[in-house]
Amino acid sequence: MKSPAFTIKVFGVYVVLTGITLLLIPNVMMSMLGAPEAKDVYVRVLGALAIVVGYYYWACGVGGATAFFKATIPGRLLFFALGVSLVLLAGAHPTLIGFGLVDVAGAAWTWMALRATGAGSLNAA
Repeated sequence: MKSPAFTIKVFGVYVVLTGITLLLIPNVMMSMLGAPEAKDVYVRVLGALAIVVGYYYWACGVGGATAFFKATIPGRLLFFALGVSLVLLAGAHPTLIGFGLVDVAGAAWTWMALRATGAGSLNAA
């Protein structure tokens, strides 16, 4: 079992790579989501934000910020739930659920790593 910090850094890399894709070649991601071609700047803005968030994950992983590790678990599950809601209620392409499943898997991995270290409670560190 890898350390909780490692799981967070891996997820941070995933988020940064997703952000770079949205920033530089957004239509690759848009086609995966079954969305129309991105002609507006806001998809790229989302990519820039994802890069920053991914950096936060990386920096917190390097710094061993256990409270952050714990906070990401319900946050990533919430992202999944919101993605499912967008598919069911707003007509988003079902592929969005696949992206949310990456979050669920990452949250489960981080939670298991926290439990292995004896820090599995989601209460503040």
